[in-house]
Amino acid sequence: MSTNEQTSLPSKYNPEEVEKGRYQFWLEGKYFEATGDPDKEPFSIVIPPPNVTGKLHLGHAWDTTMQDTISRMKRMQGYDVLWLPGMDHAGIATQAKVEAKLKEQGTNRYELGREKFLEKSWEWKEEYADFIRSQWEKLGLGLDYSRERFTLDEGLSDAVKEVFIKLYEKGLIYRGEYIINWDPQTKTALSDIEVIYEEVQGKFYHMRYPIKDSDETIEIATTRPETMLGDTAVAVHPKDERYKHLIGKKVVLPIVGREIEIVADDYVDMEFGSGAVKITPAHDPNDFEIGNRHNLERVLVMHEDGSMNENAGKYQGLDRFECRKQIVKDLQEQGVLFEIEDHIHQVGHSERSGAVVEPYLSTQWFVKMEPLAKEALDLQHEEGKVNFVPERFERTYFNWMENIRDWCISRQLWWGHRIPAWYHKETKEIYVGKEAPADIENWEQDEDVLDTWFSSALWPFSTMGWPNEESAEFKRYFPTDVLVTGYDIIFFWVARMIFQSKEFTGEKPFKDVLIHGLIRDAEGRKMSKSLGNGVDPMDVIEKYGADSLRYFLLTGSTPGQDLRFHWEKVESTWNFANKVWNASRFSLMNMEGFTYEDIDLTGELTLADKWILTRLNETIDHVTKNTAKYEFGEAGRHLYNFIWDELCDWYIEMAKLPLYGDDEAKKNTTRSVLAHVLDQTMRMLHPYMPFITEEIWQQLPHQGDSITIANWPVVEEKYHDETAAAEMKRLVAIIKSVRNSRAEVDTPMSKQIQMLIQAENEAVMQELEGNRGYLERFCNPSELTISVNLDVPEKAMASVVTGAEIFLPLEGLIDFDKEIERLEKELTKWTKEVERVQKKLSNQGFVSKAPAAVVEEEKQKEADYLDKQAKVKARLEELKG
Repeated sequence: MSTNEQTSLPSKYNPEEVEKGRYQFWLEGKYFEATGDPDKEPFSIVIPPPNVTGKLHLGHAWDTTMQDTISRMKRMQGYDVLWLPGMDHAGIATQAKVEAKLKEQGTNRYELGREKFLEKSWEWKEEYADFIRSQWEKLGLGLDYSRERFTLDEGLSDAVKEVFIKLYEKGLIYRGEYIINWDPQTKTALSDIEVIYEEVQGKFYHMRYPIKDSDETIEIATTRPETMLGDTAVAVHPKDERYKHLIGKKVVLPIVGREIEIVADDYVDMEFGSGAVKITPAHDPNDFEIGNRHNLERVLVMHEDGSMNENAGKYQGLDRFECRKQIVKDLQEQGVLFEIEDHIHQVGHSERSGAVVEPYLSTQWFVKMEPLAKEALDLQHEEGKVNFVPERFERTYFNWMENIRDWCISRQLWWGHRIPAWYHKETKEIYVGKEAPADIENWEQDEDVLDTWFSSALWPFSTMGWPNEESAEFKRYFPTDVLVTGYDIIFFWVARMIFQSKEFTGEKPFKDVLIHGLIRDAEGRKMSKSLGNGVDPMDVIEKYGADSLRYFLLTGSTPGQDLRFHWEKVESTWNFANKVWNASRFSLMNMEGFTYEDIDLTGELTLADKWILTRLNETIDHVTKNTAKYEFGEAGRHLYNFIWDELCDWYIEMAKLPLYGDDEAKKNTTRSVLAHVLDQTMRMLHPYMPFITEEIWQQLPHQGDSITIANWPVVEEKYHDETAAAEMKRLVAIIKSVRNSRAEVDTPMSKQIQMLIQAENEAVMQELEGNRGYLERFCNPSELTISVNLDVPEKAMASVVTGAEIFLPLEGLIDFDKEIERLEKELTKWTKEVERVQKKLSNQGFVSKAPAAVVEEEKQKEADYLDKQAKVKARLEELKG
């Protein structure tokens, strides 16, 4: 397009109007679709797939806005960009939501059956996927929907089966009985990182177990007395002199009456408590290991829902916490429990349901992590390692990978990737494969599904068509270029993607991983439902527009740091957008009928033209380099300063001189510079504020259909003029100094005043003479004298800039009598303040008793008041002469 359809914008910036329908325009133009153009270098990002459990929050908005900014800039730089969208089935979380909905309808998954329940889950997924897509649209995310994926779609399910089977065949997936984290509410296993530890006020229960055939007892303590019903030993340290004579003897377990052995084990800490511990192999991970070493029986005393089972005897059917109360009462009555001590300790809670996690003996599927972790750690010592940004987060990754435990991957759910394992009904043989065994009537498939993270760990390559390594997407766009995510899921997701990618593709999944913090409220608190301090990004967009929200999110913190949400800061970014709008509107009003072909920068350029083109070059350089380093805040600062301070406040004001003049050649040059600078500025601002920049750019003289595919600005050396930049800097300094002097003596700009400039040499004098028009326009002098041999007036306000001194004679600038009267009142005011603060500081009672910070504050006030008093005195002396 070479001509603009209209040459004016509405007088008021209305983000709702600007953003309406624009996304549809981009989608219809297919500007976000990766082309596969072999002449372009590929650049790829996969979106961290949001869970289909609800609507997006501010954290998602922040995360995806960063990705959009990167991908929009890369697209404009000529890359073939693939930003692949998708969503995660989020096993536990989604199933919990669907089950809650069914409960409201008076039914449950068991009544529906697996097939019908999964139908309901898919309905839920479709509903919430639509919500998520509508929010992506509101944010203006440039996603390639033609390649959208879902963790349960057919291709990804094939990848999951492939990985499971290969790891199983290598002996890296195994089935075993282990103590796992169990959520009694959702009745499923949890991995270690799905457990949140919270400090809880609990109790230590001190008991004496009787030694068989003896009057002796052995003292133990526990925080979970209900588990004693499953005790199968008492352990002491082999070197503990107090108990050496008891090793090998039997203890009679109170209430149960079962005889259990006293064993010696190095795990026991002799210094802690009594030095003896009860061993419950089915209900404690450390006890499980001790039990393995001593061939102890594993007695499980709870059902999956946290109620007591048949091994709990008379407590069968009680909830675990009800059982605790009852067993404590019974043990007290028997004299076994002799002390209850208050005890603050860390208790694990399910990340999903909030239930207290139960260490629970269960047969589950596990991934053997040691060899996979080693491979992933070795990668970080190679040249082609994953680059963590900021670098410090690599340490977080190392810490987790170096201390990794085997990963429990089975979940007792229906919504998810069903484990591709079958058990023979008679022989109990295990068959693992992509398809069911041929004689299926003799086999039963495992009821469980895989941990959600098992499928999302494959996301960077499964979404590209793997395991088909001949897939066009896989060959062209993998490994991806950057992953953007929060520091809270480095071990949940980032680490797992790295080790699965290295194992199955031989490559890292992404070149860079950009880590950001969490969004907190204005007071620095984490946003949560319980605090009621969450902010819906859609509410922010409704009030201030997507561009304002995006710019705030991108520029509000430095990489890796948390971001505090302030409504006032979003409002200030709206003010910035409004400034951009008004400056563009003014420019367009002065470009009526002006086309792209009319742009001509070969004419005679003014100082202001040369300066703004030079500053444009410098801004392009800063913005390009900082955005490439993910320093969005720094890039945004340069853009903001250039647009607000230099383009709007200075250049556009200076451009009014030729625009309102009669010289058509000068008008055309000014229009050309304005059109060029605005075009380039909109392109730089586009990845940050896509809607407003497209709206403005469409009305500027331009070529092309959309700013989304316009070329990214590059530095043009022919428009770089250091001399002009230095001259303009001096000119601006002079104008600012005159404005400051006027403000100091309350003389408005509308009042003409005499102005004298002492140049330090002929060159500066000639330069200032050449720019006399600007000085007269912006300083409003009644008379302007520029000289190297100035007759400096006696009474004048003076200021110094590089290469020149400015004098404003007081005669005519102010009314002497009125100014003396004003200054005398001011002197009285500061003298009183000095006396007041000095009186306070001379009071020894105040100085000795007040906090040091308060005393220091008063001393600073004294220094400030004395300085102001001295300045007013000096001005008075000068005026009275």
